[in-house]
This record gives sequence, structure tokens and C-alpha cells, in this order.
Amino acid sequence: MNCRAGCGACCIAPSITSAIPGMPNGKPAGVRCLHLNSENLCGIFGRPERPAVCSAFQADEAVCGNDTAEAIHLLGWLEQTTAIAV
Repeated sequence: MNCRAGCGACCIAPSITSAIPGMPNGKPAGVRCLHLNSENLCGIFGRPERPAVCSAFQADEAVCGNDTAEAIHLLGWLEQTTAIAV
């Protein structure tokens, strides 16, 4: 599956623990990455400073669903299900 242009769910729903330019501590789940532009496209896509976890993400119907809302729901559920209780 190819990413849906303008989806951006993978830049909103999951937490990212590695540093992101401008977000040295990563980003919490449910928080929009500051590099996600108004068209929901990554502003650092293809650039070396993009976190490896972002570059490695592979769109798949199992986590992306049929639309952005479903993708946010599925990715959010995965985030909560796999979160380590502190």
C-alpha cells in the first residue's frame, strides 16, 4: 500500500521517542509533528534529519485503514495497546 497523500495520521497518532528537528525530546502520541504542513505532508520528507522511525514506516491497510480518521484511530489504538505503564 502507498501512503495516502495528505493523510498525516502517522505524524499525529503515534509517539516518536527520537529527536525531531525542533522537537528534541520527540513527540507525544496525539500531538501533531511540527513538520506536518497544512496539507498534512511532511516538511522534512526525504531529508537526512528526518527520524529513522519515520523513514522506516511502511503504510499498510492494517494500520492505515481506509481513510485518515480510521488511520488515526488504528494508530492511536496501537499506541495505547503497546504503551509501557510508568
